Amino acid sequence: MISMKKLSILPQLAVTAALVFAGSAAQADEVKGNAAAGNGKVWLCVGCHSIPEYRADYPLVYKVPMIGGQNAAYIASALAAYKKGERKHPTMRSIAASLSDQDMADIGEYYAAQTASSPNNPLK
Repeated sequence: MISMKKLSILPQLAVTAALVFAGSAAQADEVKGNAAAGNGKVWLCVGCHSIPEYRADYPLVYKVPMIGGQNAAYIASALAAYKKGERKHPTMRSIAASLSDQDMADIGEYYAAQTASSPNNPLK
């Protein structure tokens, strides 16, 4: 049988869980990318994503996409998926593991702002 003391704790636990969930959802919404900040964070991307027709050959041969002009949210979510292991590529996973959510959002905004007429960034 459940005691009255245990029953009185249940509403408190439910409220606490709701507050934690609401706080984490609000925190996720707070991450806003900044293209100017991303400008200095893309140095890890330059080795592959800035070379036209580049193919990486470890562990398999991959055609590396040019990501300038890609949707910012897509880039950030792709990086998050590499970090979580949902996308499989060892180099991308290790790079994404070093990035914070803010870094991913900034990199996404940086690449989303790129056009054919964007000035060349030696770090990209």
